[in-house]
Amino acid sequence: MKESGFVKSRYSDYLLIIIGTALMALAINLILDPAGLVTGGFSGLAIVIKSLTGEFIEDGIPIWLSTTVLNVPLFLIGFKIQGARSLGKTLFGAAALSAWLYLIPAGSLAPDDLLLSAVFGGGLQGLGIGLVFIGHATTGGTDMAAALVQRKFRHYTIAQVMQVIDGIIVLSGVYAFGISKALYAVISIVVMTKLTDTLIEGLHFAVSAYIITEKPEEIASELMLKVNRGVTGIDAKGMYTGNKRTMLYCVAGKKQIVELKDIVMKLDPNAFVIVTDAKEVLGEGFIENI
Repeated sequence: MKESGFVKSRYSDYLLIIIGTALMALAINLILDPAGLVTGGFSGLAIVIKSLTGEFIEDGIPIWLSTTVLNVPLFLIGFKIQGARSLGKTLFGAAALSAWLYLIPAGSLAPDDLLLSAVFGGGLQGLGIGLVFIGHATTGGTDMAAALVQRKFRHYTIAQVMQVIDGIIVLSGVYAFGISKALYAVISIVVMTKLTDTLIEGLHFAVSAYIITEKPEEIASELMLKVNRGVTGIDAKGMYTGNKRTMLYCVAGKKQIVELKDIVMKLDPNAFVIVTDAKEVLGEGFIENI
């Protein structure tokens, strides 16, 4: 059973990478490139290269070709340093993105509206990147470049190095397309980052409830029976009164929090309840960890 679950998980990872890179390619070919929005990464640099070489080559160097060429030396260095095994899914992600960029024809979904292009281009790309990350991969690019550079400059984090590299690429977009489109690209980056973070942190939002009460047994029984969620009792001590009591801890879905509070207040109007967000919950009743 464990081996079957591992195989299922591995195949689902590759499926997520394929879908995610397809969404990224759609955003790049149909929205970001036609609008001249450079959001960083090797795809953003490829958009700049395509624009600048358009004066010498008809339609410029294709984006799929630039991303492939830019990634090749990084993977060769990565294979030498880290080995092929650790880069397997990332190599697959980079190859899948280049393939989709080649297969999806160029076009423009919002040719005359930069704001729509920034919002929906960033959203579509963020959704794609998030799916690739959930599939435990990246598409190479500045992620891998930052990781390799950071090995030489260990007093900086990978995130800091990547911000510098992406910042330089975004600035190159200013040179190629002007400051106005660069500012719209910033909007796209914000949308992309927000959506990616939301996917990574989890779409199955839940809440954590801490309940300090004089009636822990009654409340716990009602919550387990009516809300159908587990409850954990934690030994606690009031530092002002010195009284020892049991604090209840319960994780529930957001739609269940109203019922949870009603049960607590009905059984103990003097109970002290703290409710906080739990963005991702793994385990029975929530996301099963295979």
